[in-house]
This record gives sequence, structure tokens and C-alpha cells, in this order.
Amino acid sequence: MKSASLKLLSVSSLLPALCEAHSHVSAIIIDGVAYPGFNSFRPNENPDVLAAWRTEVVEDGWVGANDYERPDIICHINAANANGYLPVKAGGQMSFRWNGWPESHHGPVLTYLARCGDEPSSCATVDKTELDFFEIDAMGLVDPYMTLHRYPTAEGVWGSDLLIYNNSTFTVELPLNVAAGFYVLRHEIIALHFARMPALGPQHYPQCINIKIENGGEDSPKGVPATELYGGEGDVEGLTYDIYASPLSSYVMPGPSMYTAAAPSAIQTPILAVSESTAMPCVSKHELAEE
Repeated sequence: MKSASLKLLSVSSLLPALCEAHSHVSAIIIDGVAYPGFNSFRPNENPDVLAAWRTEVVEDGWVGANDYERPDIICHINAANANGYLPVKAGGQMSFRWNGWPESHHGPVLTYLARCGDEPSSCATVDKTELDFFEIDAMGLVDPYMTLHRYPTAEGVWGSDLLIYNNSTFTVELPLNVAAGFYVLRHEIIALHFARMPALGPQHYPQCINIKIENGGEDSPKGVPATELYGGEGDVEGLTYDIYASPLSSYVMPGPSMYTAAAPSAIQTPILAVSESTAMPCVSKHELAEE
């Protein structure tokens, strides 16, 4: 059941300056190797094969509560399937390097998986509205009293603050027991700096990457479409939370319950890439020639 209290006014036309200079995932790091994210500022300069989904996001903008039942909440604005994927072992770690992040945009960092299938082309051809996502990691309010910044805009340490503190990078450990195969990974920051204001609300920055989980287990967790992740009655508290309150109350994470066999949240430390590479193509050149 969707809550009418989370239906907010669209402010993109009222406050265009607020759409500028936010962020996107610029690189994905696995075992010390950095793979490029999608750069919407220079879409024609991206590699031919990418694991990151392509979008039409303007100035690194966001999607909001009005988009909870629309396709843009899935992988961002007009997102299109990536034509590549990244292999990663079950139980392995992936680090997502954002192109910076504003300190004022405090909020949780969440990560989901949705299975596409067993073939390399599965995630390149899947209908994004038919993907069922299950949550594998979430980091919200870590400490309500501390701060990590010299001049903080609000009290408390959030997942987003740890991301900033660690070179704009956030690390996620994949579940050990999830079945091998091809998945869309949905990595997201929810900025809460306007969440308490009914006309503005939370800002969502979803990013999607195609991955192949290797050496997995037997679990096939049940998920939900991304258009059902947020907007329910149980999400209101976490999506209207006042980050400027003092003292801060406990934070209730929005979205569905986490996969029961998810790994504990990874320790957030600076991640350095020692080399760069490109994604594996979902379809071989031979297969393309036959089409």
C-alpha cells in the first residue's frame, strides 16, 4: 500500500540550481582493479562496453518521492541496460567510487541485487521493470553524536559521511550463499537534507551495474520490483527524517527487509585501485555479427 503522505511536489522546475553538482558512481573497484562507471556529462566518451547502466541524468541530479512508482527509481532517469558485466566471487567485495559527494547530503547508503538469469546476455536484455530486488547491504545513521567533518552541517555520522571520509568510496560485501549467475546490482545513496520539508523530500541517487556472481551457493532470495521498494507506510519515518534535530533519534531504514543471509556491512576504509580494466561484453563480437 503506497502512502499518500510521500507524494511530494516536483521541484525540478522551481529550484533548478538544486539539481546541479551532485554525483554518480565513477568507478567500480574489484580486487584492486577499477572499472569505469557511466559518465552522463560526456555520454559519447564512455567506453563501448560498460557494466554500468546508461542514463540521461542531467547535472548528476536525483529522483524523488514522485518517482517511487515510476521506472526512473529503478536505475535512475531513462536508464538503459548495460552491455557488459563484471565478474565477482560470492563473498567478495565491491567498492563504488563516487564522483565526490556533498557533505550536506547526509543519508543512508543501500545496495540491492536482482537476478537476471544464467546467460551473459541476461542483464543486457532484461526488462528493468521486471527485476525483483533484494537488499544485501544498508548503512544509515552510524553514530548520532559524532561527526567526521571539521564544519559539519548536521550532527551524526551517516553512511554517506563514511563514503566521503574514505575517498568518496563505499565498499559492499556480496552474500556468500546467493546462487551463481548474472545480476543487476543497484547501489544507492538517499540524501535526507530536505527530507523534513514536504515540498522537497528525500533525494535518491540509484546506480545500476551488471555483475556475474561466481562460486555462489544455492539461495535465490525473493525480491520486489524497484517501484515497490519505497513509499509504503513503514517507509515514512526513514524518508521524512529530520537530520538537523538535536539530539538525533534512532533511524529506521526505509525499504524491504534485508536478505537474511546478507554479509555484515564491510569495514569502510580507503580503497586504492592498482590497475584499470573494462567490462566483459554481454554479447560476443561473433554473436553481434550474426544478428
